[in-house]
Amino acid sequence: MLVWGAPFQTVHLITLAIAAALIVGFYFLLKYLPERARYYTILVMSFSGIVAIIYNLAAWGSPLEYLPFHMCSILALMLPVAVLTRNKYVGNLLLVWCLGSILALIFSDAQAGYEIPSAAFFIYYIPHVFEFAAVIYLFSFGYIKKDYKCIPVTVGLTVAIYTVVHFINLALNHYCAVNNVVDWAGEVLTFNYMFSMEPTTSIFFLFWNIIPHPYWYMYCAVVVLVVYLVVLYLPQIIRDAAAKRRGK
Repeated sequence: MLVWGAPFQTVHLITLAIAAALIVGFYFLLKYLPERARYYTILVMSFSGIVAIIYNLAAWGSPLEYLPFHMCSILALMLPVAVLTRNKYVGNLLLVWCLGSILALIFSDAQAGYEIPSAAFFIYYIPHVFEFAAVIYLFSFGYIKKDYKCIPVTVGLTVAIYTVVHFINLALNHYCAVNNVVDWAGEVLTFNYMFSMEPTTSIFFLFWNIIPHPYWYMYCAVVVLVVYLVVLYLPQIIRDAAAKRRGK
């Protein structure tokens, strides 16, 4: 069996190329499907992350370690809501959060030992690809519109959810330490959902080098998020500003 390998090694790069091909290929497939079939295909794709959550909760005998509190898991729970309701605030939030799915594929340090093919690999790889793709399709095919007025809600909800998850980490870590809850190796369980306690992937170590403190170091990502949002919505902001000037 092949091993997925560390980020940017040969096998890893091939799987990223396949992911890109799948996203583009599904786009053209959906483009030529009838509207109803297109919508339901995206809806089915949106549930892939929930399937992965259920699998991980049941498969490994340690459900506390697989609670849906990572960004990609929360995205997985919200994505079907976005597809079903077409709510612009949820959709625009996920337009940012879907980047976490791509980052999870690119900087997959913790999953480097996954064998290909294996259930562990596919239950990680396919939902991350589909989560990103489904969000992009929602906007590409006009089910949800980009709206820069959603920026404050997007940033506020992201920070609020991250903060809540950090306190969940603190509570779970305290509970397991006090009650000596251990994993299969006999080590006391520790939790780092949304990586609020410490970085575990190479990209987050960059933020840790700037602010070497739990919770606070990820505010570097918030700065990046704001810059990304401004760039993302800049054409719309400029267009609306020009329209207002013409209206005067």
